[in-house]
Amino acid sequence: MTKLIDRARVARVMLIEDNRGDAILARMAFKRAEMKSDIVVAETGEEGLSILRREGEHADAPRPDLILLDLNLPAMHGQDFLYRVKEDPALKRIPVIVLSSSAADSDIIASYDRHANGYITKPINNATYDDIVARIEQYWFGLMQLPPDQAPASFS
Repeated sequence: MTKLIDRARVARVMLIEDNRGDAILARMAFKRAEMKSDIVVAETGEEGLSILRREGEHADAPRPDLILLDLNLPAMHGQDFLYRVKEDPALKRIPVIVLSSSAADSDIIASYDRHANGYITKPINNATYDDIVARIEQYWFGLMQLPPDQAPASFS
């Protein structure tokens, strides 16, 4: 199995973020990164789940390779979104990195208890965003082998 960075396609990243300014910073950082990426932004957890489950207008949405998740979202909290993704057999293999302004131990613990694959405190400027995106790119798309985009095996 090859790493995504060795493949000919772009990295697919879903960003669950309700703050437009933070979403713009993230998009710009991914645009400046070495690896080509396709960023899909969902402003709510509900919208993110609809995209992931390929519901309605999202029927042809490609499955992301990685999800970056803000915790403080309107309506559905990020922890609830994380729980739903990790409990869904069709979605649970997608790595989810929490990207939150909270550095509270309780948020970090709760995220890992819900099977987050990582927790990053949200950066405050462009240079820090660029550094975080470069490290995500190196680790998740350069070093790690991600699961193929396929339905999970059934457990009988």
